Amino acid sequence: MQYGIKEIQAEQDEAVCRIIKAVGAEHGAIGEGFGPSDPEVERMSHFYMGEQKSIYLIATVNGQVVGGSGIAAFNGSAEICELRKLFLLAESRGLGLGKKLTDECLTFARENGYRQCYLDTLANMKPAIALYEKLGFRHLQRPLEGTIHSGCDVWMLKDL
Repeated sequence: MQYGIKEIQAEQDEAVCRIIKAVGAEHGAIGEGFGPSDPEVERMSHFYMGEQKSIYLIATVNGQVVGGSGIAAFNGSAEICELRKLFLLAESRGLGLGKKLTDECLTFARENGYRQCYLDTLANMKPAIALYEKLGFRHLQRPLEGTIHSGCDVWMLKDL
């Protein structure tokens, strides 16, 4: 098997949208207040660009897109970024792709001057939470002011 991590291109938008919506549905993240409902999901490559200090990376297995993850400013902040939309198809979990995606996103964040990284997720996404804890994210009691994902019930922050 060949694995790859690279920046999203416009021709991959449709595949990434399908993955985000399918994996979101698998975990009950349906409707307002959840990442899969964000307008950007339809055209990720148009919302994540280096000049905006944001990036969305895709993971591939044997050339097929199996998921992705991104980094962007949290609520317009120059110091706090947000790890966004880390979604992987079930058949690609357990291969280390989530860690690789997150590591590359955090490297990008550091290189672009962010000092902290925030994320929100769901308590039923236990493998993802375990990964975040292993990478040094700590749990918060409540979401950061300005979060748009009111349906999430786990909030985490990491110093970069």
